[in-house]
Amino acid sequence: MNDPEIQNIKQRFGIIGNSPLLNHAIEVAGQVAPTDMTVLITGESGSGKESFSKIIHHLSVRKHGKFIAINCGAIPEGTIDSELFGHEKGSFTGAHEARKGYFEVTDNGTIFLDEIGELPMATQARLLRVLEYGEFIKVGSSKVLKTNVRVVTATNINLLESVENGKFRQDLYYRLNTVPIYVPALRERGSDIVLLFRKFASDFSEKYKVKSLFLTEDAKIVLTKYRFPGNIRQLKNLAEQISVLEINREVNSEKLLKYLPSESNYLPALYRQQPIDEKAGVSERDLLYKVLFDMRKDVNELKKLVHGMISDEIVDQNGVESTSTEILRNIPESKISSDITHGSYVIDGSEPAYDVNNIEDISHETERDESLSIEAKEKELIIKALRKNNNKRKYAARDLGISERTLYRKIKQFEIDD
Repeated sequence: MNDPEIQNIKQRFGIIGNSPLLNHAIEVAGQVAPTDMTVLITGESGSGKESFSKIIHHLSVRKHGKFIAINCGAIPEGTIDSELFGHEKGSFTGAHEARKGYFEVTDNGTIFLDEIGELPMATQARLLRVLEYGEFIKVGSSKVLKTNVRVVTATNINLLESVENGKFRQDLYYRLNTVPIYVPALRERGSDIVLLFRKFASDFSEKYKVKSLFLTEDAKIVLTKYRFPGNIRQLKNLAEQISVLEINREVNSEKLLKYLPSESNYLPALYRQQPIDEKAGVSERDLLYKVLFDMRKDVNELKKLVHGMISDEIVDQNGVESTSTEILRNIPESKISSDITHGSYVIDGSEPAYDVNNIEDISHETERDESLSIEAKEKELIIKALRKNNNKRKYAARDLGISERTLYRKIKQFEIDD
């Protein structure tokens, strides 16, 4: 595909920018559009993946058919099969009448499945059958129906990692990934950031009849160096926010920095779907768990060291008091009594606080008791979020930063009674 054709696609679908990575993604989308091949679009959230699904549909022979975009992560696990494939009357509680699913109503059209990695395993098996044979069965029915639908999918996670963890079917992954398209993050597009900012500011000024913003050269440098974790969505919000609040329409670096969140407010931007090395992806949660494990290990090592020092220094072999014993001497006699014969000390007449002869066993027991379990921490966080939001899963999921369907699955997995 030559440059004029790429520019024509940009103008038609309102795509701004000249980044080589962006141009390559558009070129691949334009080449695969006339075929019926499945496409997997990868990229960070907010990078514009849905725009590429529309390019593929409108440049295909199916352009006169229906196009439906579905966010798989926004549909509860219990109803997603009904949404995609339909159901018969009485097939489950609340099914008062038969309903057509998306794969039936978009026959001869295109269906865009965003956040495909959120699909439950059972639904993945149903989707694979649609892709392989063009067949599906409604929920509560035994009749096999046919459909001729082109499937375009998108994800912001590393699906290969999900395959290795048993959360995504390997056969479905390779069936979906016939033609991969990587949409670059905003920070990978260089000077495109300034062009997009100017476009958003111009749209705002035209809509509200105000003078458009003007960026100074130092402001442009600051803008292009910022990492924009929210990608295009964040940039658009930034342009509109400054357009509303700044009376002086010239924006320099000092003014711009007031509206840019500090980089320290974000965890390291370890995107989990790199275009070159897919194995390199690390989630932010994994990073946090690693830090917690390292901290726990350091604390346990420190405990062992302290216990060892006390056991070795309370009394030496000649019966001479050590530095540790001198420290204990400073505590009033009514508060502490030493029992050197049995190798223990007692405070306030209570049971021995520890047995120095058995210090190794205690340190091992402490380490076992305080071992950090990822599952236990997840369960604890979910319970806290549910209690905080009066068991309203929608708001609990938002606080946890996960989809409602994922929260539903976790509740079942941990057998949480909400």
